[in-house]
Amino acid sequence: MSAETSAETFRPGAPSAAWRPLATLHRAAPALGLFAAARLTGMLVMALWAWHTGRSPRALLAGSWDSDWYLRIAAHGYGRTLYWPDGAVQSDLAFFPLYPGLVRVVTAVLPVAGGTAGLLVSWTAAGAAAWGIFRIGERLYGRGVATALVALWGLLPHSIVLSMAYTEPVMTAFAAWALYAVLTRHWLWAGALAALAGAARPNGVAVAAAVVVTAACALVRDARGRTDWRVWAGAALAPAGWAGYVLWVGARRGDLLGGYFAVQAGWTSRFDFGAGTLRFVRTVVTRPMDLGFTMSLALTAVGVVLLALFLLDRPPLPLVVYTAVLVVIAVGGSGFFESKPRFLLPAFPLLVPVACALRKARPGAAVVVTAALAGLSFAYGAYVLTLATMAL
Repeated sequence: MSAETSAETFRPGAPSAAWRPLATLHRAAPALGLFAAARLTGMLVMALWAWHTGRSPRALLAGSWDSDWYLRIAAHGYGRTLYWPDGAVQSDLAFFPLYPGLVRVVTAVLPVAGGTAGLLVSWTAAGAAAWGIFRIGERLYGRGVATALVALWGLLPHSIVLSMAYTEPVMTAFAAWALYAVLTRHWLWAGALAALAGAARPNGVAVAAAVVVTAACALVRDARGRTDWRVWAGAALAPAGWAGYVLWVGARRGDLLGGYFAVQAGWTSRFDFGAGTLRFVRTVVTRPMDLGFTMSLALTAVGVVLLALFLLDRPPLPLVVYTAVLVVIAVGGSGFFESKPRFLLPAFPLLVPVACALRKARPGAAVVVTAALAGLSFAYGAYVLTLATMAL
């Protein structure tokens, strides 16, 4: 994409006619089919191994680690705090409200339990996210690259999370469509979807940052657009979900601006500009570690390299801001290093260089690379849910 095309994309004014998502669903069908096949196969492999070890696949998908916290919030609201002998204090206020809210809606409408409702929300959101990723890829790079992009996202080593009762599918769905709305200059949609993404996960603030920075640059670039109220409204709405929950927790804790971050600190999660990451790297290279920890370090490092490759192609501004913020949050934050690859799942633009390379590669080479990635994804997904000792 040329710089001129990128600049044109973000000028304020009439929305592009390219929005109309339903009118183009048929073009996304092959990509969505590949994504569904990848995720169903991954779940089947995990289920077979779970049954082999005498465990319930549904329980693993619907009730593992953070899923249990979200389902408790959906059923009983906030108010659970665990106190550990080492001094750690884990409060459910660390978990953003959109996902448990959606689970509660589903259980109110359908005769299903919370775990099943959580899976329905996640699976639906994963499909919506894949669709949004395809639309972005198709608009910027063409249909072939878009299809490869969706398939790669469904085959990431940590993509089993997209099939679990976790929040990453929900955030990615709202993020992808918010970014697409920015690319097509639908500022109100962009702001509203960014607000929902921010209410889903802490790193959903990356979507708000993308909308706000892009809107600001568009207003500076085109003086005539400074009177377009939709740009201003979209930028103002984008951070509302994230900021609203952070301030609500702060008010509940008696510290408006610092309360939420104190809650996160109780989970040993804080932004320390990468000091915790460096300590973890030193630990991994100097002593034996669980495969999951070593794999997390490798996948995080690959994410940083892919960010550099992605930026070299001069992608559109909203994708740059969104992806860079996600990577900075993941690498610059401390605590639960084993979860960092999961935190990078919404950073789908990182896969653009790989998707472009696969599109240009010989068919045989592309098949071999895809098959190898699929094998890694399915095997590692089964491992982290049935054998790994660390949280996902």
